[in-house]
Amino acid sequence: MGQAREVMDRLTEALTGKPDLEVIGELFAEDAVAVTPDGGELHGRDSIVEYWRQMTDAVPEGSFESLHAYEIGNTAIDEGFFGGRNSGPIHMPDGESLPATQKDVRIRGVDLATVGEDGRIVDYRLYFDELDFLGQLGLLPEEESGEPS
Repeated sequence: MGQAREVMDRLTEALTGKPDLEVIGELFAEDAVAVTPDGGELHGRDSIVEYWRQMTDAVPEGSFESLHAYEIGNTAIDEGFFGGRNSGPIHMPDGESLPATQKDVRIRGVDLATVGEDGRIVDYRLYFDELDFLGQLGLLPEEESGEPS
C-alpha cells in the first residue's frame, strides 16, 4: 500500500463514525482543490474542511462500505456506499439550511484523492448522485400523476 492509499483511508476514517475535522484539515494541502456535486469547486483547505463540516453535521455518524479501492501512482480511488441517518441540518449551496429529516440514506459514490510530495491531498474529486441523496431524504417535489402534457 502506498502513500495515496494510506491518506485516503485516513480521510475515510476521519469522515465516518465520529468525524474528526482536525484530522481532515491535516490531510489536505493549504492550496488543495476539491470538486463535489453539491458544493462545486472548492479552493483551499479551509473551504474543504467547511464542506466536510456541513456534510458531517447533516449525517454525523456516517459509514462507508467499500466496493473497490485502488491506487494508481499518487492517486487513490474509492467506490462504495455512504450511509447514515440525517439527524443534523442540511446546508444548501445558497447558504440556507433545511432541518434534519431523520431519514436514513445510502448512496453510491466514487472519490479520488491525489496526494502531493508532502503527503497531503492536493486534488480531490467526489462523485455521487445528488438527486438520489435528496430523494432518499424526501426533499424532492412529488411528481404529479397523470398524462404527460
